Amino acid sequence: MTTLQSIIIAIIEGLTEFLPISSTAHMKFAHPLLGITATPFIDMFEVVIQLAAILAVVVLFWKKFFDFKSYRFYIKLVIAVIPALVGGLLLKKHIDAALGNLTFIACVMVAGGVVLLFIDTVFKKPTIDTEEKITNKTAFIIGCGQVLSIIFPGLSRSAATIITGMSQKLTRSAAAEFSFFLAVPTMLAASAKSFWDTYSEHPEVIDSSNLLTLLLGSAVAFIVSVLAIKFFIDFLKKYGFRVWGIYRIVAGVIMLLLIWFGVIAH
Repeated sequence: MTTLQSIIIAIIEGLTEFLPISSTAHMKFAHPLLGITATPFIDMFEVVIQLAAILAVVVLFWKKFFDFKSYRFYIKLVIAVIPALVGGLLLKKHIDAALGNLTFIACVMVAGGVVLLFIDTVFKKPTIDTEEKITNKTAFIIGCGQVLSIIFPGLSRSAATIITGMSQKLTRSAAAEFSFFLAVPTMLAASAKSFWDTYSEHPEVIDSSNLLTLLLGSAVAFIVSVLAIKFFIDFLKKYGFRVWGIYRIVAGVIMLLLIWFGVIAH
């Protein structure tokens, strides 16, 4: 992976991680277009820069994350992350196969877009507008929703958790914020596992050159994510999900056409 390639992928990650349009789908389809070949390091790079993007949440919401008196907040995150940890371990073979199937990912993009077209009209009259009002049960249900994004790459972790939150009477902004909070322990666990697995199985790829590339990509993803989060919260409050649904359908169809005409291999 060249420096330019790492920067482009990191920008894509930073822009799409918190939008309900699937950062995984965008990165997977960007690889062949940029001439990037899958390797153990590339796979790890994708996961770790997602953690860097997620850390933008900690910076922007630092008062929430470092208010140690609010222990219930941490309990909710632990409860919510459990389904993803269990699902990730039990469904690893399925997840690996799905991540390698670009046709499947593109179809999930389109299907998810159709769902987003109607979300704002389906879930009306929310009653939960802050994290403090979220119960442990609701946190667990949102965590179960996150598992869907693991089973169906291209669905979008943020879309799955936000929609599940809205189904539990959360407002759009409250659901989005809790989705951001939940991303921190989820991606921390995923990044630690990916780094360890890569180091254990392919220690030769953890060299100084690749580490510098990883640090550069992480820095870019972090900076772009800070801007994307602020944009998304404001946009979501004003316009809802319909525009993202249209975008997903268009992007998914373009992905399928690229596969159909052999521009990229599926």
